[in-house]
Amino acid sequence: MTLTAIDLQMPDADQAFVESLRTTGFGVLRNHRMSRSLVETIYQQWAAFFRSSEKFDYRFHPDTQDGYYSSEDAEKAKDYSQQDIKEYFHFYPWGQCPASLRTNLEIYYREAHELAATLLRWIEQACPEQVRRNFSEPLSDMINGSEQTLLRILHYPPLTGSENGNAVRAAAHEDINLLTILPAASMIGLQVLSNDGKWIEVPCDFDNVIVNAGDMLQEASGGFFRSTKHRVINPASDQVNVSRMSLPLFLHPRPEVVLSSRHTAASYLAERLQELGVT
Repeated sequence: MTLTAIDLQMPDADQAFVESLRTTGFGVLRNHRMSRSLVETIYQQWAAFFRSSEKFDYRFHPDTQDGYYSSEDAEKAKDYSQQDIKEYFHFYPWGQCPASLRTNLEIYYREAHELAATLLRWIEQACPEQVRRNFSEPLSDMINGSEQTLLRILHYPPLTGSENGNAVRAAAHEDINLLTILPAASMIGLQVLSNDGKWIEVPCDFDNVIVNAGDMLQEASGGFFRSTKHRVINPASDQVNVSRMSLPLFLHPRPEVVLSSRHTAASYLAERLQELGVT
């Protein structure tokens, strides 16, 4: 499996993106018009936040899931015994956030959400009729009015050597949502599982944005689009003292949206969060 960057200025970019998503579960986009300087500024600001004791003033609300998750609160991948080696902050426009950090997050949230909405329309238009007719409503309508789309600011701290057993920065998992939008992280580490069972390193290049299909898109499309397993591996020995920042946007439908005969978006999310050990 190869992940070839798709130039969004190409006339057939929509077809190329959907084909990549269909065959690999991922798309790599360039000329996406999202601000590199904004992402880098967010990484710098939040690296300082995670180094400070202020983060403990924003501990997450268990009922709404917004706020700071320490390494002790971090999720475990489904069917994995060890917690991931990470801490993170869940940002929703309606949720808690330090006032000094909110503006840049709101700007980035809007930019990433606009890109995600466009990509969702491309997916919908490219679906075969037999897949499209099973949607309870058009894919692009499922996110209208949703307050569940989540921006996660992720910090993978330097390794100390005292980590538990086989713990890794992010064990192999699939995402829960419809689509995930991911600008380049501050260092390498993200890998994708190929169709032939090999782990492929995803380039860490600020000119690229990574997009992947999530479990909800797989559920709504009856498996036509598949949610692809990925992970973040621990750094090489010469980089263990380097932290890693990442900024995924998880695009979610409204809770009442019917994904399939088995699930609404709300019931699916609740089931998966329980599996991850964060409820």
